[in-house]
Parts: sequence; structure tokens; C-alpha cells
Amino acid sequence: MTKEEYIEKMNSDDDWAPGWDAIEGEFSRLYPGQEPSHYGTLMPKRAIFGGEEYLDGFSVYKNEAGYLHIVTFGMTELYCEPDSFGEEYSRWGYEMTMKLKEKEPSDCMWAINVLSNLARYTYKSEKYFVAGDHIGGNGSSIHEGTPSLITALLVVEDTTASGQDTVHGRVDFLQLVGITQSELEAIRKESSNTERLIELMKKDSPELVTDMQRDFSYL
Repeated sequence: MTKEEYIEKMNSDDDWAPGWDAIEGEFSRLYPGQEPSHYGTLMPKRAIFGGEEYLDGFSVYKNEAGYLHIVTFGMTELYCEPDSFGEEYSRWGYEMTMKLKEKEPSDCMWAINVLSNLARYTYKSEKYFVAGDHIGGNGSSIHEGTPSLITALLVVEDTTASGQDTVHGRVDFLQLVGITQSELEAIRKESSNTERLIELMKKDSPELVTDMQRDFSYL
């Protein structure tokens, strides 16, 4: 598509959201025929209107393997923006995902809050995440108010969602994986432990599903 074609389509189709379509297109490939549970952020609370919400929404898909797959909308350029056409990366270049061992989308609201906070951090600090990063907290469960050994997050490339080149630039999917405090400290002590941890976790969970009930550490 040329920029002229882009502008022509933008002017002829008020509902066209090429970045949004790109995300949904990839997840439709993963979950054909499935209508996800979608949670949109309230318009008055969005940053563009002076609020603290930097994402427009989240979709939650049910995987037949028994986990839920969350994806964000808003780390990339979702809507028509001619100045973003042909860029190397679409905004931050990625959307965030999580795979949770939960039964219902309503059980994932705490994780949606975590992703929302991470988006806020990136937009305000202008510090983005890459695969291999780790995100520590205060040593308590990442699900506030619910006891768990999972106290931190590891950033990996999503194990199933594939990145793609869009009209606004590259879009990848970064998966946030829950890890224990012991695992976090091992990674901080020696960076090579990151790959070792991923390999060990994949033996039990090839898709790196976060299980808040996990009661042991791999490292």
C-alpha cells in the first residue's frame, strides 16, 4: 500500500483502524471463529483526554489447552495516522500479552491492571521493554491481595502470536510471564539464568502459561 492509497482509504472509511485490525488479524489466526471477551477503557480516563489510561482496551481469548490469552491494544498505532505510515516501528513496536491458568476472563482483571500499569510506565518514562527483560516488584504477589509465590515478571516473545509488518511499522507481541522471587534473584545475579529459566519452564509449560498457584521455583 502506498501512502496515497492509505490516505484514500482513510478518507473513504471512517471506521478503518489498521493497527487494531493487525492485532485482531493475528489473534483470529490463532483462535479462528472465536469472539474474545473485550474490555475497553473508559474514554474520559484515557490519556489523550487527560486521564491515566494509556491503552484503549484488552481482549481475552480462551485457548483449548486450558489457559486464557490476553492481548493489549494501544502500545502500537491503532488508528489512522498518516505521519505514522511507513515507520520502522508502530509506536513502541509491540503489544503486551499474558497467558494465565484461569477459567474465566473475569478472573483476569488483576492481570489487566498489571498490563495497564506497565503501559503507563512506558508512556510516562519512555522506557520500553524487550524480550529478556525482567520486572521486579516489592516481593509480594503480582496479584495484589492474593497470596502467591509469583512476585515478578519475565518478558519473552509470545510463544504463539507472531509479529508482523504493518502500514505503521513493525508490531511484535511481548508475553509477560510470572516468576518467583527466587527466580528473579537468580536472573539478577547472572543474566544467563534467564535462558536457563525459560528452558526449564517450557518443559512443564511449552507456552509459558503463568500459574499463580505454582508453589515451587525452577531456580
